[in-house]
Amino acid sequence: MSVQLDMLRHGETLSTGGFRGRLDDELSVAGWQQLRAAVAQGAPWQRIVSSPLRRCKGFAAELAEQRGLPLELEPGLRELDFGEWEGRTAAELMVNQSDDLGRFWRDPYGFTPPGAEPLIEFETRILAAIERITERCASERVLLVTHAGVMRLLLARARGLPRERLLEVEVGHGALFGLRAGFADAALWLEERCNPS
Repeated sequence: MSVQLDMLRHGETLSTGGFRGRLDDELSVAGWQQLRAAVAQGAPWQRIVSSPLRRCKGFAAELAEQRGLPLELEPGLRELDFGEWEGRTAAELMVNQSDDLGRFWRDPYGFTPPGAEPLIEFETRILAAIERITERCASERVLLVTHAGVMRLLLARARGLPRERLLEVEVGHGALFGLRAGFADAALWLEERCNPS
């Protein structure tokens, strides 16, 4: 049992910069353009599954309506909650929390910002969501509209990267990546696909 997952990161938002996990930002005009361009070639998707945050679900709803596809909102695909760092930029944090910021960049699993969601809990949440999608959508091609952190985590696992290298995975606004997900020996496996379009 496997499923083809095309992962699309939301576009640029009206509130740019800083750590923006649980903040429910709207897409900017440029963000809408980035997403429309990313899916212009189209793919034979059978359904769209989106994070419930506005920067994802707004475009997902538009695309689902245009293509006559079912849309599901999956709370497990939300971005990492950055706790007290929400809305703050790295430059702001460098003023009085530079050591903590450095620890987070070097080992995001080993250091959790104050009040934030630990990376191990984020990972558990994301993988549980992917398992649900894989079970529910077996043999389908699904578009996931989600966030950079979610995509970094899944791509890092598919590439076999150690946890310390998670933040090295680059995922720009409107970026589209392909994965195959399935089960082997009751364990979820992920494999990156070269061409999602």
